[in-house]
Amino acid sequence: MIKHPPGMTSESRRRIRLERTYQAPIEDVWELWTTKEGIESWWGPGGFRVTVKSMDLRPGGKLEYVMEAVEPEQIEFMKKAGMPTAHEATLRYTEVVAPTRLAYLHAADFIPGVEVYDVSHLIEITETANGVRMTLTFDAMHDEHWTNMAAAGWEQELDKLGQALSS
Repeated sequence: MIKHPPGMTSESRRRIRLERTYQAPIEDVWELWTTKEGIESWWGPGGFRVTVKSMDLRPGGKLEYVMEAVEPEQIEFMKKAGMPTAHEATLRYTEVVAPTRLAYLHAADFIPGVEVYDVSHLIEITETANGVRMTLTFDAMHDEHWTNMAAAGWEQELDKLGQALSS
């Protein structure tokens, strides 16, 4: 069962779509989304590190990880926001179609004063004449401020994904 933010349903939630084209084999893009080493190499906005605790890549399986602020600016931001500098997170895979489609629900359980809810994510990876197009579509958060923060974080992360692919 999907938990929605208060007052929202699947139909009422706006979807955010981000797109990148990478000059890399489709298998490399897929690997960075679906392996412990891949995720740890790029996941998390700037100034954060991710450590994968467990990963069961199948519909119904989970990814459990710790995201930790490691740069002084991010540590200070987290403290001022009343949030811990390290957070254990879980997502549940809902669809796994190698190497083109990955969907999951991520528990938004880190926001002070807000009841836990799920954020749906869909990653679509397609080979094109110009490279591999990767599209990330995700649910808007419970308010515009958090939606903008999520989008900005993903923009940074997708840039880091591109850097990991080119190294």
